[in-house]
Amino acid sequence: MKEQIEQFIRYLEVENDASKHTLRAYKKDLDSFSEYVGGKERDIEMIDIRGFIASQISNGLSKTTAARRLASVRSFLNYLCREGFISSNPAKLVTNPKTEKRLPNFLSVDDVFTLIEKPDGIGFLYARDRAILELLYSSGLRVSEIAELNVDDINTKEGLVKVRGKGKKERILPIGSKAIDAIKTYAVEKMLLKKKDRAMFLNRSGSRLTDRGVRRIVVKYSRMIGINGQIGPHTLRHTFASHLLQAGADLRVIQELLGHSSLSTTQKYTHIDITHLMDVYDKSHPLSGDEKE
Repeated sequence: MKEQIEQFIRYLEVENDASKHTLRAYKKDLDSFSEYVGGKERDIEMIDIRGFIASQISNGLSKTTAARRLASVRSFLNYLCREGFISSNPAKLVTNPKTEKRLPNFLSVDDVFTLIEKPDGIGFLYARDRAILELLYSSGLRVSEIAELNVDDINTKEGLVKVRGKGKKERILPIGSKAIDAIKTYAVEKMLLKKKDRAMFLNRSGSRLTDRGVRRIVVKYSRMIGINGQIGPHTLRHTFASHLLQAGADLRVIQELLGHSSLSTTQKYTHIDITHLMDVYDKSHPLSGDEKE
């Protein structure tokens, strides 16, 4: 099966233009599946796939990750069907493990402003970190989208950024004035250090900043201001969407800004908005609490 997996990964890379992150995820999922079934491919049955998913969950894998691995197996077996290695795809009959729908975490306005303003020093790294935090909150970019930005993708005069999202789909997003100022300051620092790489955000050695590098920056400043827990670049993306919804933005507009292919993905923020409204009501309405004698 290893040879077929390698062929499938090459197919995703060449035909689907899949990102390196996507290719690594598929490879990891399918290697685990291959190890479980002992490398066979022609006599794979539905019970093999169900057993694989059950074993992943019993070994401590989250149901969300197990569902992703099932999706990887489905795609792989579809490919084997098209190529004539197998006659049918038994994974089509396997249902996804039920996962708990968790609402995304987001920061308050005060917390996100405090976070963004924390890199207040002078120099290349402070300017870079401030620009990244401003841009994450201003435009709701994914961490991979931030890392893949090139200098030519940002137009500070027009206040726009060109983003390559999932599936290499491009979208044009507005940038807030604070983010534009931070980007201009960073560009000057980058120029002073003679950093002429086409990548927008660079690490200490002058190479393109990675997804992991962006995450470290967000976590670093979150801890500095006393915010612990599961805080990362995606938290700022959720915060961006949640604050827009609370301010009355249309859900379809938020969908376009976030680059969601389906409105159902964006609709999870409506639950946050309802929670926010109930909280405001409880704190503000004179009859919201128990009557006091």
